[in-house]
Amino acid sequence: MFSKYLKLFAGIALIVGCVPLASAKTFITIGSGSTTGLYYPTAVGMAKIVNEAGIDVRANARSTGGSVFNDRAVGAGQLQMGISQNNVAYYAYNGSGVEAFKGNPIENLRGVAVLYPETIQILARKDSGIKTLSDIKGKRVYVGDIGSGTEQDVKNLLGAFDMSLDDLKTPVRGSAGSAVGLLRDGQIDAMFYTVGLGASAITEAAQTAPIDLVSVKSDKIEELNAKYPFYTEIKIPGGTYPGMDEDATAVTLKAMLVTSSDVSEDAIYQFMETVFSKNKKAFYNDIQNPNLKKYFTLDSALEGMSIPLHPGAAKFFKQHDISIKDSQMPPS
Repeated sequence: MFSKYLKLFAGIALIVGCVPLASAKTFITIGSGSTTGLYYPTAVGMAKIVNEAGIDVRANARSTGGSVFNDRAVGAGQLQMGISQNNVAYYAYNGSGVEAFKGNPIENLRGVAVLYPETIQILARKDSGIKTLSDIKGKRVYVGDIGSGTEQDVKNLLGAFDMSLDDLKTPVRGSAGSAVGLLRDGQIDAMFYTVGLGASAITEAAQTAPIDLVSVKSDKIEELNAKYPFYTEIKIPGGTYPGMDEDATAVTLKAMLVTSSDVSEDAIYQFMETVFSKNKKAFYNDIQNPNLKKYFTLDSALEGMSIPLHPGAAKFFKQHDISIKDSQMPPS
């Protein structure tokens, strides 16, 4: 009798062994930025695409202080992905540039893809007397959230004009959404915001306050570029925002998706194949960020990639015949 049951159990074990077990899910939290910017809807949209695809990856988006926070949190394992300015990611990986990274390089930070150009947009109330960036001295100015890429950009940009945050009457920090209200109510004179063109926060500001876009002179942008090669010139076309009909000259860089080397190659590859290849139509049309459809292509997804790629990203680009520079290859 015992032998009979032993054979039965062996048969059941054989059958169970032949049934594939459900694959373990990888959970990815994507750090974004303020809910009024473009990082947040971009992260939310990518997570939605992933979750609806039925793959072995689940994702969600988290609103954060922005680039500096995201890079640090990815390095510490608190986030599995994040959106970051490419210059901030470079500083994070190399332990330079930003005070939070000096002497503390985030060696496990890896690149996924460059998404779209970001622009340092400067808004000033019409009654503030601010016509050029030099006029911002002695004014009440929003300089970005604590730990954001915007804050670092403001420091670098003011430096090109031989100024610092100490030259402002009041450097104001917090969310961009709060800054819009302060600008509208006349509690600040101007605000900086590093974000993609067409951001809802700036559109709202233009609809609710008498404001102008402040241009940066080309020679100053060239001077900035000589010191910080990430920064280049861009024209903000007239009509981008309500009531702003003239072109403005501004400084731009790139927004990129970063991750950690601790995330598996397969998870990153599945994420990219799902978002950037199989569901590209949804990526372009369903995410509330017009810059993706206007600027993102696989051919340009490594332009401005400032840190080494994750192995899963390298696999993805190789399979899509995208050339990878030696400096962008994952460390061996």
